[in-house]
Amino acid sequence: MDCAEVGHKYGVPVIADGGIKYSGDVVKALAAGASVCMMGSLFAGTEESPGETVLYRGRSYKTYRGMGSIGAMEKGSKDRYFQTDAKKLVPEGVEGMVAYKGKAEEIVYQMIGGLRAGMGYCGAPTIQDLMDNATFIKITAASLKESHPHDITITKEAPNYSTQGEI
Repeated sequence: MDCAEVGHKYGVPVIADGGIKYSGDVVKALAAGASVCMMGSLFAGTEESPGETVLYRGRSYKTYRGMGSIGAMEKGSKDRYFQTDAKKLVPEGVEGMVAYKGKAEEIVYQMIGGLRAGMGYCGAPTIQDLMDNATFIKITAASLKESHPHDITITKEAPNYSTQGEI
């Protein structure tokens, strides 16, 4: 939040880069003063994203190559990482696969709905109101656990909530 304050003071927009997995992350980033959110990995498994769709252990995945990965730099992104003259590239990203997620429009729909809900929880009718009036409150680990579904076995996954890690 200190970064956003300084950025705004000098007219420099702040970009939330990394860690955006859910719509709530977007709400928090905007509330903290970010102008935009980078969400490359969020859209990486979509039909529209580059990469091959592969079947692995009975599930569909998309190959994923972060822009700072060796593969991406070899294909032309190394200038973004000031490595145009490097004999040996130093990666700042990874290559792998992510779960196939279907069409991007479904993710966008869920993100917009979650953003609207989060703004509603904060009483913010506009993004500017969210930025100006949101308050962050530190909670305990017990409060965090209590704020999520508990004492239930989730049998039907929701498109905007996950209880497990990747692959």
